[in-house]
Amino acid sequence: MGSDKSRDLRQPSGIPRNVIAERETFMRAYLKRGFEITEDLLRENQKLRHDLAQVQADNARLYAQVASEDAIRELLTTIEGLEKERNALIERSQELKRASEQYEDRNLQIESELNDLTNLYVAAFQLHGTMSLKHVVRHIGDLLFQFIGVSSYVIYLGEPDRNLIRPIGWTGCDEAALKPEAVGQGMIGEVYLTGVPRIDDETIFGGTVESPVAVIPLMVDDQVIGVISVIGLHGHKTKWASVDKELFKLLGVHACTALIAANLYDREKGPMAALAGIREKLAREGPGTNWAGVVSERDKRAVQ
Repeated sequence: MGSDKSRDLRQPSGIPRNVIAERETFMRAYLKRGFEITEDLLRENQKLRHDLAQVQADNARLYAQVASEDAIRELLTTIEGLEKERNALIERSQELKRASEQYEDRNLQIESELNDLTNLYVAAFQLHGTMSLKHVVRHIGDLLFQFIGVSSYVIYLGEPDRNLIRPIGWTGCDEAALKPEAVGQGMIGEVYLTGVPRIDDETIFGGTVESPVAVIPLMVDDQVIGVISVIGLHGHKTKWASVDKELFKLLGVHACTALIAANLYDREKGPMAALAGIREKLAREGPGTNWAGVVSERDKRAVQ
């Protein structure tokens, strides 16, 4: 009986039941712990995978940022180079603009000078284009009106005794206000005496017969024979132009010769009569070139 109880407390292998139970408990605890560790490892692995993915994403962003910054730096370098080129082009454009403005100013100046020369040529041509004394006086007035803008003037010529100068032509003023002027007295008499023109540069308005805005001497061979007195100008003219004084100089010389030639021509019966004796006068010029002889030789060569 006793041996049967002893066998009930043991496994067929002879191991007590409490040991088997402890082993099973240990195994279950061990397996449970293994499962827990495995789960922890899986969770840690999952977390590491997530962190790795995050790191990879961050690395990708960093790479993209670095590439973007490189591209930006390259772009900034390109922009800086383009900016330098733009500034160089702007500077060159400004230089070309300044040069163009200088050329334009010079062209305008040349055009103005050519226009002035044309006016001077036309003025001289008109003065010497007629031998009528009346037409010469009228041409002087036309030139004053067309090229200078004179609205009123008086032309004076001196007397043989040179004590008085008298008006011979006028426009835009009362004839009753005109009178002979004494040589050396007043602006007109002073210009006739000295031969020095008087032009008011401050104002070109408000002139009178006694106090004109400009007085121009008429001279031949450095001798004053008369004056042109400018009394008033047209309202559109605000100041003297540069060519005005040149036209005054031209009139001061060419008007005299035109008046003298027209006056002498008026006494003759045509151009051939006015030229009578010219060969003899050239031959009497004295030592030097024999102008009559030169003309004769030319005539001979022309005939041959």
